[in-house]
Order: sequence, then structure tokens, then C-alpha cells
Amino acid sequence: MKKWNFFILLSLISLPAFAAKPDLFLLKTYHQDISVTGWVMSEKLDGVRGYWDGEKLISRGGKVLNPPAWFTQGYPPFPIDGELWTTRADFENISSIANSQHAGERWKHITHQIFDVPNQAGNLHKRLRVLQNYLQNNPTPTIQIIKQTTVKNKKQLQDFLRSITANQGEGVVVRDPNQPYQTGRLSSALKLKQHSDTECTVIKILPGKGQYQDKMGSLLCLTSQGKQLKIGSGFSNKDRTFPPSVGSEITFKYYGLTKKGNYRFPVYLRPFTTR
Repeated sequence: MKKWNFFILLSLISLPAFAAKPDLFLLKTYHQDISVTGWVMSEKLDGVRGYWDGEKLISRGGKVLNPPAWFTQGYPPFPIDGELWTTRADFENISSIANSQHAGERWKHITHQIFDVPNQAGNLHKRLRVLQNYLQNNPTPTIQIIKQTTVKNKKQLQDFLRSITANQGEGVVVRDPNQPYQTGRLSSALKLKQHSDTECTVIKILPGKGQYQDKMGSLLCLTSQGKQLKIGSGFSNKDRTFPPSVGSEITFKYYGLTKKGNYRFPVYLRPFTTR
């Protein structure tokens, strides 16, 4: 009995801690009829959301992350919000590091790319300047402020998007820099991609044929709007051998909607995460 109590205690110690889910700003989707001239644009990094509350690093879902002490040494005593990131097309590795309780030296590959400084007065530029001034006196290679470029016209914005996606980047974020800090899903903060993505729940695993014999062929899914769809591409061999379980959520990308409102060319991206 004592031996089992020890292992139960050990497993509890290893469980990740959770804090109150941070109140963050979230992105809406850009449309061509929205004028963003005079706004600022930056690359949308495909990483894990990292909110520093002044004392600890928290994910979008409220999980207290466990970076080594050296990683957050020199962090400011005030909140900063950004993306934990390594390089483009590396989300699975980033997620593995950020969500592990024992990643240790692997955090050396991570930088904290900051796109806002919550709870500070003034527009976006003034808020970021607060952090910039702090880092001048407390430099750390861990924290980097994401460059914000003023949008001159739609062509410049589209060219910027093409240059990023051509090199495996995820997309672009455009923001109205004159707005004070706000939370929730904002009309003043938009994401721009060459494809759209959303989530669905797996309701059935369909068997494969031919080269996928004895493996998963596709997934039958249900969106929050009640639409069923089948997703059969975007999976690795590992995904087909160990597919997402029934009842789990996944993220898929698509290229617009048909006249009947169905998703065009749905492609699996990853398990859903509240990053």
C-alpha cells in the first residue's frame, strides 16, 4: 500500500499546474472589403501563445508552463504577451517543448516573440515601447519584440503575405495600432492567410484502402455549426497509424466554401490546441 501511495504522489507531482485562464485578445479574419491602410502588419507566427503575468508563463488555455529558471531570468515585473517560437513550420516541436514539464535545455531553441504589452496605457507603439525601454536596461536574448510595419496599401499587404507563405510561414496579422489594449476577439486585430482554418470533432475513423490498408483512411468530423465533413489528406504515416481518437478535436484548413456552404479541399493540420 505504501509503495502505491508513493507512485500516486509522484504522478500528482508531475501533473501540470493551471492558473486562471488569461484574458487575451484574439484575432478575427481579414476580408478584402476591410480597409487596413495605416494599420500595422507582422508575420503570424505558428507557435504557442505565451502570456507572462509578471511572475509566471501561462498558455492561452491557462496551463502554467515550466521553462527553466534561466529562460525567464530578466523578465519584466509586468505582463507581456507573445508567441513561443523557434522557426517556421516547427509547431509540433515548439508545442512539445512548451508543454513538457521536463524540456530543460530544449528551451534554448525557443524565443518569446512579443506582440503586445497588456495593461499599459496608450496605443500599440507606446505599449511596446514600455517593454523596449525595460529591455534596454535588462537585456535578454529570450525576449524579442515582433517588428510592426505600416500598411501602405492592399498590394503591399498581399505581397507581404506571399513572401511569408512562400517560405513556409503561416500568414500575417494586421492591427489598428491606435487602439488601446483590449481583450476578446477584436475587429481591430485580423489574421490573413492564403487558406482558412477551423476546428471539428472526430466522430468516426474510416479505414484505409490500398497503401493505407490496415491504417486510417480518413476522418469523419462534425463542426460546431453542425456540418459533417470527411478529411482524408494532410496526415503523416504516424497519424494514419495512430489517428486522433473519436471525440477529440482537430484543426483543418480549407480553401473557401462551395455554393452549398461545404468546405473546399479540407486538409488536416494538427490536433486542436488552445495555443
